[in-house]
Amino acid sequence: MTSPGSKKLVTSDGSEKKVSGNLGKVSFSGDLNDSGSSSHSSSGGGGEGGTFEYFGPVYHLGVNKIGHEYCNLRFLFIRGKYVEMYKRDPHENPDIKPIRRGVIGPTMMIEELGRRKVNRGDVYVIRFYNRLDESRKGEIACATAGEAVKWVEAFEEAKQQAEYALSRGGSTRTKLSMEANIDLEGHRPRVRRYAYGLKKLIRIGQGPETLLRQSSTLVNDVRGDGFYEGGDNGDAIEAHEWKCVRTINGVRIFEDVANFKAGRGVLVKAVAVVEASADTVFEVLLSIDKHQRYEWDAVTGDSEKIDSYEGHYDVIYCVYDPKYLSRIFCRWQSKRDFVFSRQWVRGQDGTYTILQFPAVHKKRPPKSGYRRTEITPSTWEIRSLKKRSDAETPSCLVTHMLEIHSKRWCKWKRTSYSKFEKTIPYALLLQVAGLKEYIGANPAFKYETFATVVQSKFPDVPNGEYVDEEMEEQFYDATDSSSDEEDEEESDEDDEDQDNKEIKVKLKNVSWAIASLSLKRPKAPGASNVLDASVDPVSIDPSQFQGSLRKGNGDKDSNCWNSPSGMGFMIRGKTYLKDNAKVMGGEPLLTLVSVDWFKVDKAVDNIALHPKCLVQSEPGKKLPFILVINLQVPAKPNYCLVLYYAADRPVSKSSSLGKFVDGSDSYRDARFKLIPSIVQGYWMVKRAVGTKACLLGKAVTCKYLRQDNFLEIDVDIGSSAVARSVIGLVLGYVTSLIVDLAILIEGKEETDLPEYILGTVRLNRIELDSAVSFEE
Repeated sequence: MTSPGSKKLVTSDGSEKKVSGNLGKVSFSGDLNDSGSSSHSSSGGGGEGGTFEYFGPVYHLGVNKIGHEYCNLRFLFIRGKYVEMYKRDPHENPDIKPIRRGVIGPTMMIEELGRRKVNRGDVYVIRFYNRLDESRKGEIACATAGEAVKWVEAFEEAKQQAEYALSRGGSTRTKLSMEANIDLEGHRPRVRRYAYGLKKLIRIGQGPETLLRQSSTLVNDVRGDGFYEGGDNGDAIEAHEWKCVRTINGVRIFEDVANFKAGRGVLVKAVAVVEASADTVFEVLLSIDKHQRYEWDAVTGDSEKIDSYEGHYDVIYCVYDPKYLSRIFCRWQSKRDFVFSRQWVRGQDGTYTILQFPAVHKKRPPKSGYRRTEITPSTWEIRSLKKRSDAETPSCLVTHMLEIHSKRWCKWKRTSYSKFEKTIPYALLLQVAGLKEYIGANPAFKYETFATVVQSKFPDVPNGEYVDEEMEEQFYDATDSSSDEEDEEESDEDDEDQDNKEIKVKLKNVSWAIASLSLKRPKAPGASNVLDASVDPVSIDPSQFQGSLRKGNGDKDSNCWNSPSGMGFMIRGKTYLKDNAKVMGGEPLLTLVSVDWFKVDKAVDNIALHPKCLVQSEPGKKLPFILVINLQVPAKPNYCLVLYYAADRPVSKSSSLGKFVDGSDSYRDARFKLIPSIVQGYWMVKRAVGTKACLLGKAVTCKYLRQDNFLEIDVDIGSSAVARSVIGLVLGYVTSLIVDLAILIEGKEETDLPEYILGTVRLNRIELDSAVSFEE
């Protein structure tokens, strides 16, 4: 049986190896103390007595002092909480010196910016910045959308390691150095490496490649833990009933019989298992290289990207010949074209969702000789499947969903109506079959890996220390363009040697979601000891707390809130660490007493300190504990949705909630979880939001304020490009949506299980204009 602290490590042959640690997916078996020496954490296993490093090729992006953008191929190393950047692979060049160095500090934030066009090629950009001073920042990029996964996780683990080192009571000088901002311009400091105890290195990427490649070489992203939380159906119960009506070329065609209404559209989907990683399939789907698409796509083979936004949204123009799809073809019939937008997110479990909408764009107005067609809205979902054995190749479940006119669909379903098989919706459904066969005919998609373990070639240092008196800057300073002048002067000559080599690097999108349904059920057993039973409960009278958004009288009511049961949510059970089993949530532990819906010029923090906030009212001060959730919604204007949850007893210090309330920010970020669900609304919005649990502290920036009898959590949804993209779509349909949210603390240890739901909220068809202006 795998212990709670054990993880799996991907080896060079594609197999998985378990290692001990407490820091994440690919874990360290020990933590660095303030001197840099190896020391075991209180909750991690001892393992081999060493720690893991991360290294691999990345692109360093920036602007030099004369305003020219550069994109240089570099090798990045993460050793504990330290980061170094090299011009060449130091394993092949042992005497090479780092050109940039830095420390990963507790105020460092990591954000994925999505795809960006650089030197006629698409890269995936990761941004670093100090949340206390956003002028201190830097950017690196990877070649594909599977590799940032590894880099973001590596940086997050290093950040946690730095937090842990500080919590162990490091020296004042060390703590101050985590915030120091040192100018590295023209400086090449002396470094002594701490190779003692470093048994293995985790390499991200296989080697260099040029940005000007004609076609991408795709590689697989094999997840280290080999398992995805929540199973097939997410963490909220959805009201769909899918029935298989046809199997074509190994692809199953389903219809949603639960929501079928005669005379209206019917929701259908094509589903197939593809023997490749989710990252590989995602790259194939997003590629608009016509030679590749000609091999599997009958609709969008001749495509052109005409615009892109924020790295997770683009607009595509397509031309197709009607003789392949039109029901009645004449030689003089004009060709057809259409414009559609693509918006994509990657969930924290590695699942990709791609939304495709018909669009209009000023760069491609209707033109003579072409008939403008409106493509059917559709969604793609790509979800990795758990490997049954180490020798098995990665695979994923690919689902393509769209809405079809019911009359035409029913006729085809009953009689194999041939005219329907000449339509665009039918061709879109069969894209899954073409994709499956295309990838199956190209073995290179299946077996390439980029996460490998190699032996360190650095010499051991007997004292086990990584000592550098001048390594005090944080990593975003090390990648800042202001300190890159010397590097840029030498880069042109040095980088020419790299043009004919190839990198295989992958990247991960951090994504965001919203949650679930409800019925009735008693409180979950995991919540029994969370509140102090030795204290008599106080009476909570919600009528004493009046927010700007009123409480509703049922699901038919609009512009209001309710607090549903947690029975529509699936949460981790007592045996989750052994069998991944989830159970239905029970009644929320905390009572939702009020909701505020504010309109603001910019995001507002620390709302609980406002004199007119209910927390500062006399009834509020008498409550044993209040949890304030401030969801900061980016829009024009901005909005704040503030939820107030109250407890009738004080929180037990030894409970998981007590540890969360009084814990560090990094502890809270790793456990603050939200489950979303669109109970009623447009199906495309439902697919975009999803029903998977999301660690908000990992997806967006969260700030915490602990005072008196309350904890406030300010959730900056606008801090993530992915979250901004999803919330923008939601706001466009918000007046027709019923949205459920569940808030809980993730159980990572056996003592924290089973999980329990802290609070829920149901938002019924919220009207943006009803928001009340917030008084500073």
